[in-house]
Amino acid sequence: MQTLAIFGAGPGMGLATARRFGKEGYQVALVARRADRLSSFVETLAAEGVAARAFPADLNDLDGHARLLADIGPVDVAVINGSLDLALLKPVRDLDVETLRAAVESVVLAPLSLTRLLLPGMLERGSGTLLYGFGSSAKNPEPMLAGAGAAQAALRNYVLALHADLAGTGVSAAAITIGSLIRDSDAEKLFDASAEARRGFEPDRVDPAGLAEMLLRMTQHRGPAEQMVGELAG
Repeated sequence: MQTLAIFGAGPGMGLATARRFGKEGYQVALVARRADRLSSFVETLAAEGVAARAFPADLNDLDGHARLLADIGPVDVAVINGSLDLALLKPVRDLDVETLRAAVESVVLAPLSLTRLLLPGMLERGSGTLLYGFGSSAKNPEPMLAGAGAAQAALRNYVLALHADLAGTGVSAAAITIGSLIRDSDAEKLFDASAEARRGFEPDRVDPAGLAEMLLRMTQHRGPAEQMVGELAG
């Protein structure tokens, strides 16, 4: 049975992706900080016939990544999300060294660390898919989202370069860049509850089930290197 690992699993796109891949016969490893919430995801998926396991972990603890992956075992498909704190969403004129350093550590270095640990096994087996999710500011700079946007842009550059480098190996790296708010996600809840989080934006909203279907197709067809969603797709 193939394994899907979702690093940074949440109630929107993460749960929907686990559900969709599970229906294709994948067993699912869910990784996030909150053990209680992961347990509820596992119970929900089990009731739907999806085999899932919970691996509570702080992904910003890079030293713990090797042990985490050893506990999970071989991974066939990885969905790798960097964490994003509201404090990192600073306007460009307010962006300082410490904020950008914190953004790079959580948004770039944690996914990079996981990638470097996952990649050798995938290359040895000659198969595997690495999938990454970005917000719209990773591609289109937005002055109000400078810290997060700059960090995500760096990781996006890495992923697109990795996609090209892996051609012909049987392993694929690809990105989904989303210009909409994902329904049922933590970001949607924060956006609806906080004027500070909205920052004047009123984005459209996208069904996480559709995003999960997109990730499955990207896995099955090994591409494209990047899929645009929402306002970016227009």
